[in-house]
Amino acid sequence: MLRRLPLANPASRFEAARVEYDPGEVPDQGLEIYEDQTHNIIAKNDSPDLSFSYSLNPYRGCAHGCAYCYARPSHEYLGFGAGTDFERRLVVKPKAPELLREAFEQRSWRGELLVFSGNTDCYQPIESRFELTRRCLEVCLEYKNPVHIITKGTLIERDIDILAEMGRAGLARVGISLTTLDSSLSRRMEPRVPQPARRLEVIRRLSAAGCPVRVMVAPVIPALTDHELEPILEAARGAGATSASMIVLRLPKEVAPLFRDWLAEHYPDRAARVMGRVRDLHGGRDYDASWGRRFTGQGVWAALMQQRFRQAKARLGFADDQPPLRCDLFRPPPHPGDQPDLFDI
Repeated sequence: MLRRLPLANPASRFEAARVEYDPGEVPDQGLEIYEDQTHNIIAKNDSPDLSFSYSLNPYRGCAHGCAYCYARPSHEYLGFGAGTDFERRLVVKPKAPELLREAFEQRSWRGELLVFSGNTDCYQPIESRFELTRRCLEVCLEYKNPVHIITKGTLIERDIDILAEMGRAGLARVGISLTTLDSSLSRRMEPRVPQPARRLEVIRRLSAAGCPVRVMVAPVIPALTDHELEPILEAARGAGATSASMIVLRLPKEVAPLFRDWLAEHYPDRAARVMGRVRDLHGGRDYDASWGRRFTGQGVWAALMQQRFRQAKARLGFADDQPPLRCDLFRPPPHPGDQPDLFDI
């Protein structure tokens, strides 16, 4: 059961943190926020395409409004739509930090890698009000549980104090998503996401503070952004990113017609070409969800993009892979009344 919360739009001068938007980045009016009183905060997956098993999403829906977002169909599980509902009817999980602490106290939890986001952006603008991501990070730091964060949001800079400490200890890394360096295209395609130059600055600041950063060239959109593959990698490497990944455009379920409509409105001259190339990558369909192919695509164009990506990575000195985060440091903190361990005395 979801409970709608009142949304206060004016920012208070007494707030500890607030979001300042670039021109054109201000969220549309009509934002609605709901509470989700979930009893579990850690989700488990068994996908062979993913390098992690556990994830945490403190929010559902995303105000960033990216036209290509593969997570949009998940909003329909709540009875909402995958279009504007996904961007304007947002769900918060107010007990996320407490639920995370309870999960870490379970004997079955062994300090596994925990990925923040995956189905939303944990640093979308409402995080400045609810601070659920920061509070969950504080729990991870307390228990020394490794985390990997995926985001486009510059609000992550607020938490550099935590991420720097965890990063230096081998407990944290961040993935920053860059789809294009073209600010005009970004504004149309990712209407409420910080501009590409600001995301590069986030990479620079996190790297300088000691938190390793991966640039995620995702999604690569054929005939629209694929020519920027090398420039994005060069810019990110110059900003301090040490590793890189790439995912081709994915259009599952309701995302395909939404993206086609967006193309027809903003790029009618190349819409047919873009979708034709997308289908070349997915076996003649808008999307192929098969394991092993959904992230990379298939066929000649997919092979060419992968070859370009590998060569650019090697030329720029990106690591083939990041060293694994440390899971061996996980320790529940002592509780009042606990008997000390004989070997810790």
